[in-house]
Amino acid sequence: MTPTHMTPEEFRRHGHAVVDWIADYWATLGQRPVTSADPPGTVAARLPAGPPELGEAFERILADLDTVLTPGLTHWQHPRFFGYFPANTSGPSVLGDLVGAGLGVQGMLWATGPACTEVETVMLDWLAELLDLPARFRSTGTGGGVIQDSASSATLVAVLAAVHRASRGRWRGEGLDRRYRVYTSSQGHSSIEKAARIAGLGDTGIRTVGVDPDTLAMDPAALRAALEADLAAGVVPAAVVATIGTTSTTAVDPLPAIGALCREYGVWLHVDAAYAGAAAVCPELRWSHAGLEHADSYCFDPHKWLLTGFDCDAFWVADRGELVEALTVMPEFLRNAATESGAVIDYRDWQVPLGRRFRALKLWFVLRWYGVEGLRAHIRSGVALAARFADRVRADNRFEVVAPHPFSLVCFRLRADDRTNAELLRRVNAGGRAFLTHTRVRDRFTLRLAVGSPYTREEDLAETWRLITGAVPDEPGGRA
Repeated sequence: MTPTHMTPEEFRRHGHAVVDWIADYWATLGQRPVTSADPPGTVAARLPAGPPELGEAFERILADLDTVLTPGLTHWQHPRFFGYFPANTSGPSVLGDLVGAGLGVQGMLWATGPACTEVETVMLDWLAELLDLPARFRSTGTGGGVIQDSASSATLVAVLAAVHRASRGRWRGEGLDRRYRVYTSSQGHSSIEKAARIAGLGDTGIRTVGVDPDTLAMDPAALRAALEADLAAGVVPAAVVATIGTTSTTAVDPLPAIGALCREYGVWLHVDAAYAGAAAVCPELRWSHAGLEHADSYCFDPHKWLLTGFDCDAFWVADRGELVEALTVMPEFLRNAATESGAVIDYRDWQVPLGRRFRALKLWFVLRWYGVEGLRAHIRSGVALAARFADRVRADNRFEVVAPHPFSLVCFRLRADDRTNAELLRRVNAGGRAFLTHTRVRDRFTLRLAVGSPYTREEDLAETWRLITGAVPDEPGGRA
């Protein structure tokens, strides 16, 4: 085959075939095993040792999706994928991504893609309204929002801005002149520790704060004690990272009390709501965001529970000037009249990379297709399904629910030792009929079931519960 560029007509024909393939994939998800049984290296072994000398027919490329790719996948959109947290996508999101890829815009500056920048600004304002975020996060005031690739990047950017503020800008010039510290609970995400390392604070730049033993939420009294101890030792408190919906159990840190402490001590407050932030589209679940008006920054992932394909983290700051001052670098080749006018947003100054793609398109498509009520229906469905699953767990005296489940994650375990619970999880996942993950809650091995796929129905939870109860080891170990 002679290598040529794909013509618009060829793209139209092959594009239709790809859309048909994706639609067929979605339609048959429930019939597939959730996880692959192939050992490591299987997919690589199916691939040739090197690239083809000549281009191949597109039909052959498409056929290999079925023979090479899908047998080696964990199917995150499967109705019985209950691991980690959901990573939803949807038809509108995929089509929005397709348009963005087709446009091929590089939106590092307003000047390199005015529509790319302005649609993103408006979408983040739409989301702020949808979640009823504080007015200080809107672009119409001193704040504003931007799309990061993940909550990990949002946390890093927040920590960089916080250290910039705490050092009064010295970290950009002379470098870190003193020891600075970031605080989070023992349930905080591992990305917080990584952010402190990247910011130059080192492993000692993180202070782990104790939690309430019942709720597993950050203990404000323990936070105050940590702040006082560090100040006495000459360490500068730079940032507190509070969590709405921790990864292990979806615990909600008490933002009103934490926010008051941050204000008292002059510390940047970043709120990580990567998973559970989507719940705030429902008015009855906005209790989890009480106290958010104290935050300097906040993020959540539409790519987790809000039907927008990975990657798409929504990140807001109350004062965009502080963020830009911390991150901006202006080489001569980027100078342009629009930037120098001060009338536009250049999102390259709101993130670590220079380049950025048109992520806002898929968000625009999703918000317009589903509307407010459609998104609320999706969240409420997940919460209701999880609640009914928790009822099943509580009705069986062999099991226990080990943490509150305000959203769509249920943490549960057998009333047995850790080894027995680990064996139960292995058996449940072994056949590919469902997929769960685990954590440790109060130092006990705990199973996690996270509902989120738009394809999940009541019968999927019922089948999974039958699978779980049928996989209980015959002679459980000693009671925990």
